[in-house]
Amino acid sequence: MVAPDLDRFKEMFRAAPFIADLGADVDAVSEDGCTTSLLVQPRFQQQNGFVHAGVQATLADHSMGMAAYLFAQSGQAVLTVEFKMSLLRAAKGERLVCRAKVLKPGKQFVFTEAEVFCIANGKEQMTLKASATMAVVATS
Repeated sequence: MVAPDLDRFKEMFRAAPFIADLGADVDAVSEDGCTTSLLVQPRFQQQNGFVHAGVQATLADHSMGMAAYLFAQSGQAVLTVEFKMSLLRAAKGERLVCRAKVLKPGKQFVFTEAEVFCIANGKEQMTLKASATMAVVATS
């Protein structure tokens, strides 16, 4: 498989209004996954000043879905069926980076994984590890 055009992939990634509202974007795309990022905003914090788990989970879920979409055919979409995440440490920093990839593509289901890293003062620390099963469905 050949990696899709980065500009087209970015357009598809931001087509979800919630993702566009967050400000998440695609940094890179390959034949089996993508790297995405999000600048941390004060509104993304929980009560103790850490990045809310829901923000990290959203970035991981959408990135894994887009990685799975690399294997979808014309007229197909990808939906999350099952999602598991482990929060490894609290995230506090300027930016989140997610690296998502496909572990096993299939006609009906695609198995994916993602790692989210928080960038603080130029240092990168993994804060979340996730896996998901994506269903490939017809759009009509």
